[in-house]
Amino acid sequence: MAKVFTITGDDTFTVFGRVITDLADGAVSTVTFDNDFTNMKTGKNANTVFSKNETGNNANVTLRVMRGSGDDRFFQSRLQQLEADFPSFQLAVGEFVKRLGDGLGGIRNDVYSLEGGMFIRKVSGAENTDGETEQGVAVYNMRFAYATRSIR
Repeated sequence: MAKVFTITGDDTFTVFGRVITDLADGAVSTVTFDNDFTNMKTGKNANTVFSKNETGNNANVTLRVMRGSGDDRFFQSRLQQLEADFPSFQLAVGEFVKRLGDGLGGIRNDVYSLEGGMFIRKVSGAENTDGETEQGVAVYNMRFAYATRSIR
């Protein structure tokens, strides 16, 4: 069997038409799916009904940016627009591109396309005198109504 190698790095996250560059530490951007996209119920004689669960298309996005940076100020202004006039808020469109090398010079892009996004939580803050670095990070939580993954 042939061995498979994956080299990953230089990923890109774009949202509201802006490439996010002021990323902090750790898992700086995540896309997760909290709901199953199919359900099933088995009854008598092992008869089973399968159904599509549309909430399985919802994606949660977490972005960890440097507090006070240009990206933090950009997101905070969007969050303030949402709070000021909820119905007029323009939903976010985004894309997360994970670059994958094969070790032989070939590149594939693992792409999450995100549509209908909105902030779901405000940014928390803290002061810590023990040198905790988390106090310098602004965490933005968003939810997108529809997300798809493709490998190109």
